Amino acid sequence: MKAMLCTHYGPPEEMELRDLPSPVPGRNQVLITVKACGVNFPDVLMLADKYQFKPPLPFPPGGEVAGVVKALGEGVSNLKVGDRVAVSIGNGGFAEEVLADSRRCVAMPANVGFDVASAFIVTYGTSYHALKDRAKLKPGEHLVVLGAAGGVGLSAVEIGVAMGAKVIAGASTQEKVDLAIKHGAVAGFVYPKLPLSRDQQKAMSDKIKELTGGAGADVLYDPVGDQYSEPALRAMNWEGRYLVIGFAAGEIAKIPLNLTLLKGCDVLGVFWGMATQRDPKRANESLQEIMKMISDGKLHPDVSAKFPLAEGGKSIRMLMDRKAMGKVVVTMG
Repeated sequence: MKAMLCTHYGPPEEMELRDLPSPVPGRNQVLITVKACGVNFPDVLMLADKYQFKPPLPFPPGGEVAGVVKALGEGVSNLKVGDRVAVSIGNGGFAEEVLADSRRCVAMPANVGFDVASAFIVTYGTSYHALKDRAKLKPGEHLVVLGAAGGVGLSAVEIGVAMGAKVIAGASTQEKVDLAIKHGAVAGFVYPKLPLSRDQQKAMSDKIKELTGGAGADVLYDPVGDQYSEPALRAMNWEGRYLVIGFAAGEIAKIPLNLTLLKGCDVLGVFWGMATQRDPKRANESLQEIMKMISDGKLHPDVSAKFPLAEGGKSIRMLMDRKAMGKVVVTMG
């Protein structure tokens, strides 16, 4: 089989396409013929040796795949050869075949394509966990989403709408705001490029308050970080819930904790990957719920770009340069 390998930490263009032996499934594992692999921001961080999990070199990036079960390991009873499945594997998805824990696989309905199925586990799983489990989002609340046209941001917009929230989309361009509005946001705003002056930070806070009727955000979903976090936190409603998703803008934000006191608000960390390890049963149930919502037409993962395996580096470069809108996918065969 062929795999696109990170042989050393560095730019994605330096990854190498190599022939590797097909893996053999062990106990509770299945061998999957990969049809599509979703690309996520952790892939960017892994190649730069900046992610909290560090697979040994060389490794294929790619944490979520969709494909067809090719072989079963000992003890597998929930799947059979030929089943269409999606699964999160951490890394290894930039390959024609992968091993996966059969207990983490999610069955694919016939009306869901491989590209869509490979594009929902990390992003929609993160947002579903954030909004349902952590923030306990209620119908009618104002949900403000930063980075609203990216993979996790757009999934948060859609899930927020499905949960009955009034979603406000923040993004770096009007084109991205328009995409979020197309997916259900009621309004949006463009935030300025870094670095932000104090006046620009205040204007961002004021805009969020204006778009939420003066009250501020009941729930704020922040995968961007850096200088955007403080003005977002200043725009929280009383007893609001601020969700820390990630730091795509670069720097980890340092926020004045007196703001949490003044607003009686909560700052909640969201780590979907660890949540799946600590409670795999709940995680699998969530993914099945999301898959059904996709199959029923309530959620519409937006696959905006596809690259063949041999051009996998371009997919990661697109995320690095923050040019992606929706989800980027690598396809096989």
